[in-house]
Amino acid sequence: MKVPPGILSPYRLLVVLRLVFLSLFLSWRVRNPNLDAPWLWGLSIVSEIWFAFSWLLDQLPKLNPINRAADLVALREKFETASPSNPLGRSDLPGLDVFISTADPEKEPPLVTGNTILSILATEYPVEKLSLYISDDGAALLTFEAMSETAAFARVWVPFCRKHNIEPRNPDSYFAIKRDPTKNKKLPDFVKDRRWIKREYDEFKVRINGLPDTIRRRSDALNARERKLARERSGGSEANAASSGAETKPAVTGTWMADATHWPGTWKVPSPDHSKGDHAGIVQVMIKTPHHDPLYGAPGEHPYLDFTGIDTRLPMFVYVSREKRPGYDHNKKAGAMNALVRASAILSNGPFILNFDCDHYIYNCMAIREGMCYMMDRGGDRVCYVQFPQRFEGIDPSDRYANHNTVFFDGNMRALDGLQGPMYVGTGCLFRRYALYGFPPPRANEYLGLYGQNKRPAPPPRVATSMDADDPSGPSLDVDPDLCAPVKFGNSTMFANSIPVAEYQGRPLADHPGIKNGRPPGALLVPRLPLDAPTVAEAVSVISCWYVFSISTPSPLLLNKLPSSWKHFIEHLGGLGKRYEDNTEWGQRVGWIYGSVTEDVVTGYRMHNRGWRSVYCITKRDAFRGTAPINLTDRLHQVLRWATGSVEIFFSRNNALLATTRLKFLQRIAYLNVGVYPFTSIFLVTYCFLPALSLFSGSFIVQTLNVTFLVYLLLITITLTLLSLLEVKWSGIGLEEWWRNEQFWVVGGTSAHLAAVVQGLLKVIAGIEISFTLTSKSANDDEEDVYAELYVIKWTSLFIPPLTIIVVNLVAMAIGLSRTLYSEIPQWSKLLGGFFFSFWVLAHMYPFAKGLMGRRGRTPTIIWVWSGILAITVSLLWVSISPPDNSTPSSGGIEI
Repeated sequence: MKVPPGILSPYRLLVVLRLVFLSLFLSWRVRNPNLDAPWLWGLSIVSEIWFAFSWLLDQLPKLNPINRAADLVALREKFETASPSNPLGRSDLPGLDVFISTADPEKEPPLVTGNTILSILATEYPVEKLSLYISDDGAALLTFEAMSETAAFARVWVPFCRKHNIEPRNPDSYFAIKRDPTKNKKLPDFVKDRRWIKREYDEFKVRINGLPDTIRRRSDALNARERKLARERSGGSEANAASSGAETKPAVTGTWMADATHWPGTWKVPSPDHSKGDHAGIVQVMIKTPHHDPLYGAPGEHPYLDFTGIDTRLPMFVYVSREKRPGYDHNKKAGAMNALVRASAILSNGPFILNFDCDHYIYNCMAIREGMCYMMDRGGDRVCYVQFPQRFEGIDPSDRYANHNTVFFDGNMRALDGLQGPMYVGTGCLFRRYALYGFPPPRANEYLGLYGQNKRPAPPPRVATSMDADDPSGPSLDVDPDLCAPVKFGNSTMFANSIPVAEYQGRPLADHPGIKNGRPPGALLVPRLPLDAPTVAEAVSVISCWYVFSISTPSPLLLNKLPSSWKHFIEHLGGLGKRYEDNTEWGQRVGWIYGSVTEDVVTGYRMHNRGWRSVYCITKRDAFRGTAPINLTDRLHQVLRWATGSVEIFFSRNNALLATTRLKFLQRIAYLNVGVYPFTSIFLVTYCFLPALSLFSGSFIVQTLNVTFLVYLLLITITLTLLSLLEVKWSGIGLEEWWRNEQFWVVGGTSAHLAAVVQGLLKVIAGIEISFTLTSKSANDDEEDVYAELYVIKWTSLFIPPLTIIVVNLVAMAIGLSRTLYSEIPQWSKLLGGFFFSFWVLAHMYPFAKGLMGRRGRTPTIIWVWSGILAITVSLLWVSISPPDNSTPSSGGIEI
């Protein structure tokens, strides 16, 4: 659905008008230098030209915003209604694999992760088609046992949600709702069921929160037993062993599982083969593959809950921790996600993948179905992913640091949906598995000309030859690598066999002449085979550092039915290998892309670069919700990570200037802006100091505040204001949200973005790697004040630039006012100009200053110390640069 022309047409007109006014203004500024202060004029004009360029990069992709709406009734009628091809009315929807990633149970509380898992297990999608995987990249026993507890509690929570149509299906969020829980609940036993399940959830929380102590006490007891047995084997005591000359092997301090066996993952006391960077691969099926037919509860089956007529099946749930060994680059989150892709292809092979961070849960149980509408729609075979907006809980009502980021999610992303599609932003994204494997779409277009005005169908993808497959450098570079079909997936034949199956099952139904690449109705009604030991062993192999052999061989029947290109790479994948990802294209063209801290943006860019398109799915009820850091320090470090990734993108082959002709012109501009925006910080910091420099020097960026300058300034301001009002209108964001975003753009631009540019240049020029700490996920343990974290001041060097800007502008305003008041010929126009722009800077810095004040103005001492040092330094520096004029004798005045 298009945005109404009554809003969009004036919006586009204002963009053109503002561009004309900016061009005329900058032209006038260049032709009218300030001869009194040429350095001030030069700095300002360079910054203004860059700001105009940056505004243009941000504004052009917003020219075609659209709105979408999914038809869930049509989806149900098409895929889950009885028909000649589906006489029993079973679900013909494709399979879906859901990924959750976690790494550190201390920073990502297992209770938060468990609630996320419960919301997914209870979502409204066919149980037999849904599989859930959690990647524990820290291989922590605490996470493993918490997931086991979660799987046990799910056996009562999920049927309870289905019986009473609970929303949301995250128990922590559901029980925190303040409204009447009995509203719209018709079953008479709801109150009794809710009271019992609430008591069960409270006990579940106690068990989860008590796991660290349980594991510690269990491990201490078993380690003491092992030490005792070691002493007995050595002759009763260490002294006896020493006198006999026997060598005693010290007992290891291990971490023990509930069955009294050593945990194969990370131990509390790290040791060889049991540390975060050195442990075995683990695949544990927590909940087995569900039966193909519904299993309804019977009366008396549960002592307290009546699940009669309720489907009690649960989706398959698998715990995965990939193998890690020293000396091997495991590629952080991207490597963990690729390990999940391979393991899931062996175990369930859902043609679609939905990924979440551990603190993002399903808030709307129908959201997945809405996303699937776009994948299964006519032309859906060209959609690589469906991105959902990120919504957050636990943010202060004023949203001081623009954590909701609604300008980006409801403005920029909605506008990109009218081009080639939104960017991938890390979580809440529904992928087509085949596109994630690096293959081009079945149909694509090329956009030729200066601004892509000439469109033509793209030629078929280049099929790699045996020479390319055997060449360790990959396919030849006579064409862009993104336009070649990948062939190097590793040595697992079972994985190779799964690729064409996933591609076929992900096609829309061929029930209309307009569908060119479909599958027949009823093709996905076959029951899924239960898992066996060889299949699980193969899943362990594909997440291991060392792949020994291939479990299965290609089926001759399958090979005969496949095109020659499919036969080639399946045959190529057989054989022996070393490290599984060695000599493969994982992380290069296949799966999540390696080499950037913002692997999400790069992965989405590569898909668009191949000609795929994406879709933005905004549901009426929020699809997913999560948490965001509300503390100033954590928020700035989060922005620093994003900005550093953007700088890496700019200096890599993922720069949009090097994109293929399959990327639309305005989509290319949007991706170019992703790599360019951190560099605006250089000019922004300069411009924030210009008002102070004007007040210090008594000059201004223009010779005089004449009518021409003021008229241009007024026109540019009016057009910007009208543009903002119309953007608020078509995007649905509020004016306060827009203003908060503007404020934090200045705060982040003068701190995190500037540091990102420095770090990015250091990595490119000097090869200095960048490391980032994991953002802590809040468990909301402080019930007295849920926003307590907002007032915590954690000093960081990122505070120095914006704090310096505030202090320097305040000192400059005092000096400028004093000079004008005691001047023989006061220059009030220059003072007003400097005051106005200093006030503009300080108004944008208000959230930062308020954050430094802490709770009720209890500012940490270090803030006062830094402010005092800066104020004294700036004052003394200016006195030394521009000393007072002593040539005129003072009469009764005070000279400094």
